[in-house]
Amino acid sequence: MIKGKNILLGVSGGIAAYKVLDLCSRLKKEGANLKIIMTKAACEFVSPLSFETMGKCLVYSDMFEGSHEKVHHIELPKWADVFLVAPLSANTLAKMTYGIADNMLTASLLACDKDIIVAPTMNTNMLNNKATQNNLKTIKERGVHIINPNSGLLACDTRGDGRMEEPVNIVRYLDYYFTKKDLKGKKIIVSAGPTVEPIDYVRFITNKSSGKMGYNIAIEAFKRGADVKLVSGPVNPIKTNGIDKINIRTNLELKEAIDKEFDDCDALIMSAAPTDYKVREVSDKKIKKNGDNLNLELIENIDILKYFGNKKDKQVLIGFAAETDDLIKNAKIKLESKKADYIIANDLKKKGAGFDVDTNIASILSKDKVEKLDIMTKKELANKILDLLV
Repeated sequence: MIKGKNILLGVSGGIAAYKVLDLCSRLKKEGANLKIIMTKAACEFVSPLSFETMGKCLVYSDMFEGSHEKVHHIELPKWADVFLVAPLSANTLAKMTYGIADNMLTASLLACDKDIIVAPTMNTNMLNNKATQNNLKTIKERGVHIINPNSGLLACDTRGDGRMEEPVNIVRYLDYYFTKKDLKGKKIIVSAGPTVEPIDYVRFITNKSSGKMGYNIAIEAFKRGADVKLVSGPVNPIKTNGIDKINIRTNLELKEAIDKEFDDCDALIMSAAPTDYKVREVSDKKIKKNGDNLNLELIENIDILKYFGNKKDKQVLIGFAAETDDLIKNAKIKLESKKADYIIANDLKKKGAGFDVDTNIASILSKDKVEKLDIMTKKELANKILDLLV
C-alpha cells in the first residue's frame, strides 16, 4: 500500500517531466509523502514551482543553495522508503552507472541505500545504443528496479521505443512494490464476471455481473505475491497486467477452465455469477419472429460451486451469495449445501452493494461465524477475503 510511504522522487531532464506532474498528483491522492529532486535540465522543461504545487512539498535542485544545517543529498535518501527516478534520462542513467555525483540528484542516488526504481525515457536510437543498453543491464544487476518504457509517438516526432510508462501504471507498480507478499507461494484461482448461455445464433441469457469484485480479488492477490489464475466471463472492467487470464463464456467452459488448474491450487474464489439456467435446445440459426409468442424450455445449468465443493481436498473454497431476500438464511444454506469454507453474502437491494458499483456491503459466513462488514470499496473487500487465506 502506498498510503503513508515516503517517496523520494527524482526528475531528470526530458519532455516526459510534464507527465510526472500527473504522477505527483496520483501519488498524493494515494496518501504518499513526497520530496522531490530536480536536475537543472528538468527545471528547463517544468518549473520547480509546479512540482511544489502538485507534490505539496519542497523541491531540491541545487547542491549549494538554502540552509546547510543538514546535508540534503545524504538526509533525503535516509528519509525515503524508496527512491523513484521518473523520467530517467540517458545522461542521468550514464552517471548512475559510473557513480558520477555532479548534481543534487546523482549525489543523492550515490548516497542512497534504499531501493531505487527508475522509469527511463529517451529517443529510440539513444535507448537502443549499446552504451545505454549496457548501462541498463549494469544497474539492473546492482538491484535497481526498472519500469521499462513503452513504444509510441516520441517528442522527436517519430514512433518507437522510449516513451515513459504512463503515471497510472507507475502508481500500480509502486502499489505492487509496497504490498506485503503474504500470499507468496500460494496458487489462487479467481472466477469473475457473468457467464452467457446461447438461445440461438445471436441471442443469449446472462446476468448483470460486471466482474469488478473478481477482478479486484485477482489484482490484490497478485500484488500479495500469489500465483493467480483469473477465469473471466466476457467482461474487462480493470486492467490486469501480469495476471494469467483465461477467457470463457458458458458455465461448461468456466467449469472446464477451473478444473484444469484445480488439483494443485490452494484456493478457489468463485466470485463469478454463473447463469443458473440454459436453453434445452439451442438454435444454430437466428430465430425469426412469426407473429406468435416464443416459448423456451429452460433447464438447470451446471452448479459449479457444488461441483468443486464435492471435489475439493486441501483447497479452500470461497463462494458468493447475491440475494434480494433472507440474505443470511440463504447464504447459510448455500455454505452447507455447496460444502464451501466461506460464503461472501451481499444484499443486492442495499445502496452501494451489488453489481457494477465500486463498493459493497458484505457479510462473511463460515461454519461457526457470521461477520457483518460496513460499506467498503471492492478493493478493500478483496483484501478482507484474501486475509482468510493467510
